[in-house]
Formats: sequence, C-alpha cells, structure tokens
Amino acid sequence: NPMAKVRSCSINSNRLRWLLEQPLDIKLAMLQQHLEICRLLVNEILEDEVNQLTGPRYSHQKPHKGRYYRWGYNPGSIQIGDEKVRLWVPRVYDKETHSHVPLKSYKRLKALKAAGSRLLKRVLLGLSIRDYRSVVQELVDSFGLSPSSVSRRFIEESAARLAEFMNRDLSAYEFVALFIDGKYLAKEQIIIALGVTITGDKIPLAFIQSHSENTLSIKELLTSLIERGFNYQNGLLCVIDGSKAIRKAICQVFGKFALIQRCRWHKRENVLSYLNEEDQQTYRRKLNQAYQADTYQEAKQMLLNIKRELMNLNVSAANSLEEGLEETLTLHRLGINHLFSKSFATTNCLESLNSHLNKYLGRVKYWKNSPQRHRWIACALLDIEQRMRKVDNYKKLYLMQQAIQKELNLHT
Repeated sequence: NPMAKVRSCSINSNRLRWLLEQPLDIKLAMLQQHLEICRLLVNEILEDEVNQLTGPRYSHQKPHKGRYYRWGYNPGSIQIGDEKVRLWVPRVYDKETHSHVPLKSYKRLKALKAAGSRLLKRVLLGLSIRDYRSVVQELVDSFGLSPSSVSRRFIEESAARLAEFMNRDLSAYEFVALFIDGKYLAKEQIIIALGVTITGDKIPLAFIQSHSENTLSIKELLTSLIERGFNYQNGLLCVIDGSKAIRKAICQVFGKFALIQRCRWHKRENVLSYLNEEDQQTYRRKLNQAYQADTYQEAKQMLLNIKRELMNLNVSAANSLEEGLEETLTLHRLGINHLFSKSFATTNCLESLNSHLNKYLGRVKYWKNSPQRHRWIACALLDIEQRMRKVDNYKKLYLMQQAIQKELNLHT
C-alpha cells in the first residue's frame, strides 16, 4: 500500500477538531459545501507528504539531509463522485536527481473513485449503515477511517443538516404556490410541503411524520412555516391531492389568502377506479379532453356532461367526479390554465420529489428510530433540492400571482 509509507496522510477525527469546535452556523455552511470540505482534507494530505519530504515550511531542520525542496504549485484536480475538485498541488524538487518528485498521496487520490465528502452521499444513495463496511473499505484503506467513526460522522453531519432544514429562514423567499402531500417513505407516513417561488424555484420546506393525514398535525406543519417567515399574504395557490384534512388545515391557517387546486390526476384515477377496463379507456380520454379545454366555461360544461353520462353508467364514479370538481378547475377559473397546467394542475412536483426520496431511502433495511428517519429525509431533501428544475413558464409566474390576488380581492 503506497499510502502506508506516508505516515501523516491519514485523516482522523483529531484533524477535524478545529471544524467541530466552530460555531454552528460555520459548521452548517461547511456542510452545505461538501466539495470544499473534501478540498480541505485533500490539501492537508498533500501538505503532510510535502512536510515529510522537505520538513515544515520555514523550518531549518530538513529531513533526508536537505535533499528535497518545495518548488511552488501546479494546477491539478481529483474526482469526487461526478464532480471535479480543482486543486493547487505542491511541487517538490529532488536536488540529487535534478527532477521533480511525484507526490504518492496525489497519485493515490487521483485513483480514488470516492473520497471524504462523498461519505454522506454514499450513505444517502441507499446504503444502510449495517452494510457500510464493504462500501467504505477504500476509505478505511486510504484515510484510516473506521466504520464506527464513519457512522458517528454521518450522524453528526446529518443531525446538523436536519437542524438546517427544519430551521432555515423563509422570509427571503416570495412564494406563489405550495404543494402538500403525504406518502409512505421509510415505512412511515411522511407529509411533505414543497414551495414554489416567484422565480420558479422548488424548495422543500418541511416534513412531518404522522400516522395519518390529520388536520392537527398538518396545521402544526403550516404554522411552523409561518414562524420561519413563510409569507402567504400576497396570495397562494395550494395544490393538494384531495385530502380533506390537508384542505381543512390550509383553510384554517391561510384563510382568505389561499386558493385550492385539486390534483387532476388523482381526481381522474379516483373516477376511473369505479369503471371496468373498457369504460376506463373511454372516460380517461374524455376527462383529459375536458381538462385541456381552453376556457373555464368549456371545461366545466364538458365535466358536467361526463357526470351526467356516468350517472347512468356508475353512480359511484359520478359522485367521485362531482366531489371537489370546482377545485380541479381553479387554474381555468384564473385564466392561466394554458400557462401553468403542466406544473400546477397535479401534484406531480411532489410525486417526482418522492420518487427521488425513495431512491435514497428505499434500500435501507433497518430503521432504528424516528430521529434516524428524520435525519436521512432531511439530508436527502437538501441534496435533491440542488438538482430540482424550475417550473414551466416560470418567467410568467407574476401573472399567476396577479390572477390569485384578483380572485381573492387582495390589494398589495
């Protein structure tokens, strides 16, 4: 093992003591910059090897009888997952051979598929701590980390990220829409709130673990958003799947400042679930055509016609369509369906988020407790947030805000 010859190049908890002693805001800022942490560790590794060859900078005590000299820096890089981390690599000159000495640690780092900051991401990509020993063997070999210290490190970092996620200030954002939905993640019901800003950014705002979608727990979630600076008084479009508990909580917390857009996909699937396969094909087409209509009047008339047909075919399907029908047409009523139906007529934004979460959490074999579940979900949401795309037609979201304010008779 070439790294074994470089005694000081292994990373241990002592080398990160200075970081652990910093104030929480500095730790959180560092944790948000995984690659910067990795760059810090790599620079330390390279500097340690140079010190062994040349002695500490400005020291008169030179090892190897003064054979090696510092000789500036060269630009270089290493690969961390899919990211390239650029570095300034120290150069060492051998006065006996009149040549530069390649740093063994840099060569080893160049060959690594993963390094320090990838630790958290590797866990998040669905690997249970129980299966972690084989995954981190290369880190154990390269950096002298033990699986137990890896687990502790992950707990510390993920706990900090949970605090960051649950407490970050929302007052700097101007939100125009809010998606709320509950899904089974990590073997528990998790209700997630996703905000959309006036600039089209999707931001996971909060989540709660709840046995079921009940009004009280969702009210607490929404109230916590307001306490963190969530501004809803310029009007808010709330996209939900049809849950009565979620709807009631929105009305109680946001009152006259919120409009409800029921998810059309859920509505359509609920109606079709009462029909046989042949009728499902027919009415899926008819419902899609109705929701694609240009105007509110046209769309509503088409849905009422479908309801009359269903009354003769299947009363349960007709009743399902009638329930909440008006709220599936909110975008039509606002006159903005043609602009925003792709992003705001369904809860697909949250479905996509949940799909990504499942990739992170689905392979965990054993959930020890609720804090573990919360840490992992928070880490995953913060990581996913960085890659979420803006909503369609985001440059025209000001038109949505104006339409909502006009509908709600808000004067801002």
